[in-house]
Amino acid sequence: MNIFSLSAARQSAASPLHDEARDWLLLLTSGRATVADAKALRAWCDQSPEHAQAFEQAKRLWQQLGSAVEQSAAPRHFGRRAFLGGAIAASAAVVMVRVGVPGGFAGLTADYKTEVGEQRQVVLSEGVSLELNTQTRISRVGQGIELLEGEVEVLARVAQPLKVQAGEGSVSAGQARFNVRNTDHSVCVTCLEGWLSVDVAGRSVRLDSGRQLTYGAAGIGEPVSVDTQAVVAWREQVLVFNNATLSTVVDEINRYRPGMLVLLNKQLGQRRVQARFNLQQLAGVALLIRDAYGAKCTELPGGVVLLS
Repeated sequence: MNIFSLSAARQSAASPLHDEARDWLLLLTSGRATVADAKALRAWCDQSPEHAQAFEQAKRLWQQLGSAVEQSAAPRHFGRRAFLGGAIAASAAVVMVRVGVPGGFAGLTADYKTEVGEQRQVVLSEGVSLELNTQTRISRVGQGIELLEGEVEVLARVAQPLKVQAGEGSVSAGQARFNVRNTDHSVCVTCLEGWLSVDVAGRSVRLDSGRQLTYGAAGIGEPVSVDTQAVVAWREQVLVFNNATLSTVVDEINRYRPGMLVLLNKQLGQRRVQARFNLQQLAGVALLIRDAYGAKCTELPGGVVLLS
């Protein structure tokens, strides 16, 4: 297919739906896409067969344009970006100016932070140390901290309880080791040693060792017993999944690797997974998913891989 036939195909596909599909593709290849964007795209494609078909067509045009540009004098990157960029004038409903960093605008001024795949230790004060997981943003608040986004393991050995704010609640502990995760507007607190208090919406819950509690927009859940070694396996550079959906697995893996895996097959995303991944092996995880589940892989710039 040459540039002229591609132009004709683009004109024949002109519609608000196809404009939005191109906008999604533009966002994915912009380098600013986040895990939340991948989930939103999946939801957009699930709205109807027409939505999914529009995105598939935009993806095919992207691939065909790459082949056509290789045969011309125009640079590949310019040709593809020019093709996609033309959709912005027609539809700006999907691609918006925003801050693509964990914690949003507040994350820009966080006191402690980690990037994709990075982990670090912070000694906050005598008797208090933090282990930050990937893509984490933490700010100091008085004598305590606020977990804006991400995950942290806290060790507190102090007389005055340390307060950790996360989402709409807070955790207080003086003699404890615990893990707090704040992602996708949901907070998960796991007590690893000792005990702690979780306060949300006027309710205070005691959490003992080996117990976990989740809270968010839907309210506060009840404490449950969990495998604490699996919760903090990330400290050993390992991800453990016990009967998790493939969709959940992909979202978690995206927190640790550059680029992004975008799972577009709803049925495939509901498959249950029992797996253990070393963080050093995540570069080839898309091929593992392809071989294990028969998914189709389409590679885009910036480490983006579409799984369908």
